[in-house]
Amino acid sequence: MAKIKKRGASGQAKNYITRTQAVRKLQISLPDFRRLCIFKGIYPREPRNKKKASKTSTPNTTFYYTKDIQYLLHEPLLNKFRDQKALAKKIARSLGRGEVSDAARLEKNHAPKLTLDHVIKERYPTFIDALRDLDDALSLLFLFATLPSTDHVPHKTIALCQRLCHEFQHYLISTNSLRKTFLSIKGIYYQATIQGQDIMWLVPYRFVQRVNGDVDYRIMATFVDFYTTLLGFVNFRLYSSIGLRYPPKFDTRSDENGAELAAFTLEGRNVTENTKAIESSKPKASDRSNKEVSKEIQAKVDKVIKSAGLDQTMDEPMAEDTEESTDAIDRFEPAAPEADTLPQPDMSGNEAGALFAPFTFYISREAPKAPLEFILRAFGCKRIGWDAVLGDGAFTHDETDPRITHQIVDRPQLPEGSLPAIPAAAEGTTPKVKPGTRIPGRTYVQPQWVWDCVNDGKLLRADLYAPGATLPPHLSPWVKASRGGYDPRASLAEQEEEGEAEMAEDDDEAEDSDEEMEDEPAAVEKPIAAAVSKL
Repeated sequence: MAKIKKRGASGQAKNYITRTQAVRKLQISLPDFRRLCIFKGIYPREPRNKKKASKTSTPNTTFYYTKDIQYLLHEPLLNKFRDQKALAKKIARSLGRGEVSDAARLEKNHAPKLTLDHVIKERYPTFIDALRDLDDALSLLFLFATLPSTDHVPHKTIALCQRLCHEFQHYLISTNSLRKTFLSIKGIYYQATIQGQDIMWLVPYRFVQRVNGDVDYRIMATFVDFYTTLLGFVNFRLYSSIGLRYPPKFDTRSDENGAELAAFTLEGRNVTENTKAIESSKPKASDRSNKEVSKEIQAKVDKVIKSAGLDQTMDEPMAEDTEESTDAIDRFEPAAPEADTLPQPDMSGNEAGALFAPFTFYISREAPKAPLEFILRAFGCKRIGWDAVLGDGAFTHDETDPRITHQIVDRPQLPEGSLPAIPAAAEGTTPKVKPGTRIPGRTYVQPQWVWDCVNDGKLLRADLYAPGATLPPHLSPWVKASRGGYDPRASLAEQEEEGEAEMAEDDDEAEDSDEEMEDEPAAVEKPIAAAVSKL
C-alpha cells in the first residue's frame, strides 16, 4: 500500500513560501530582505491557489518561489548585512555609555562595504544582457541627478549619478549613437543604438524639484546603488571598446562652475594621445627617458616602412576604404509589388554624426542648455557657445562673435519700446546684445528645430521655427502616420484629397456589393427551374 503524503509536502504548498517564512529562514530583517531581493532580481510570485500555497485558511498576499529563497541562503551579502547589524549594536552601546568618539570611530573605520560586482556578473552573463536592461537604470539615474540633496538623498549619491550619466553621454557623443529624441510632458525621451540594441530612457526637465514625503527613498536608494554599479561596468566596457581610458579626467573646478559635459577630458590609449598628455603636463626624468625611447623606436619603424615602400601601398587601400565608407547607404527594393517591404534605414552613422558639423551655435540664456548641448554634440557640432551665466566650457561667451551661424532663442517678439536698456560693457567683459536684436548673417531658430531636424534626419526650413512663429506640431518619432489616420503635418488640401479618394473607394466597394446581391437571386432561380422541369 502506498504511503500517504502529508499535507503541504508537495504541490503549490512546497513550491511557494510566504514573505514571513522567507525572512525567518534567512534570519535577516525585512528591510535587508527587500534590499537583497532588489540586488538579486527576485520578485514576488502569484500562485494559482493562494489557500493551498499558504497552508492556512487565510490567504496571504506576498509569495516567493521556495527555490529562490533557497538560492539566497548562499549569498555573500548576508554576512555583510549581519556585520552591519553587529556594528549597529556596538555603536548603540557606545552611545549609551556616552562614548561619542568611539562610536564615530567605529562608524568610520569598521563599517562593512557592500560590493555588488559578483551580483552584476551573475545577473548579466553577457554584455548584451546588460545593455537590454539599461533603460530603467538610465531613467532612474538621470532622475536622481536632478534631485536636491536631502537627508534621504545625500549629495555624494547625486554627484555619482551625475558623473556616470555624463560619462555615458560622452560615449554617445564620441560614437554618434544617439538616434531619436522627443519632448514630452514627462520629460525628454532619448533613444540610442549600441551594438544593435535600442536603448530608450527618460530625462526630466530641470525644474526645481520638491522632495515628496510619500516616496520611500530607502527602496529607491537600493535601486540606485545597484544601477550605479551596473552603469559603471557598462561605461567601462563601452569606453574600452572604442579605445578610450576609463574613467575620463574630471575637472572638479569646471564642474563647480557649471561646465557639466565640458568638465570631462577623454583620452585614448594610442601612442599619439599619450604623448600629447605627457607634453601637456610637466614630465619627470623617467617620463622623459621613456618618451625619448618611444621617439627613437618610432623613427626606426618609419625608416623601415619607407625603405620597403610600404607607405604608399598602405595609403591606397585606406583611400579606397574611405571612398567606400562615404558612399550612400544601400536601398533594398522589392522584386514585386506584392513582396514584403523591407525596413529602410533612415541615416547611416556618418550622416547622423555630421548633421550639425558645419555650424556654430549660440544658446541663449532662456533656452535649455544641457539637452541642447548634448544633442548638438551628439550630431557633430564642435562649436557651441552660450552666455557666461550658464557656466563654463563654452566655445565663446560673446554673443556678437561673427563665427556664430545659428542662435537658439526662446523669447517672444516684443516691441522695442518695452525692452530695457543695456548698460555699456566694462573693459575686459563681453558686450551684451539688446534682447530682440538681430545680427545680420545669422539664423535664429527656436529649440524645437533641433529636435525635429534630428528626428527627420535632415535640416529643416529655419523660417518655420523663427522666433515668434507658430511652431509645427512636434510629433513622436516612434509613431508612424497610417493611411486614413490623422496627420498634423499634412496640409488641408492633402487631407481633403485623401478623404475624397477614400470616399471613392467606398463607393466602388458598395457598387460591387450591390451587383453581387443582384446576381445571387438569378443564380438561385436557375437550379429551381431545372428541378421543376424534371418533375
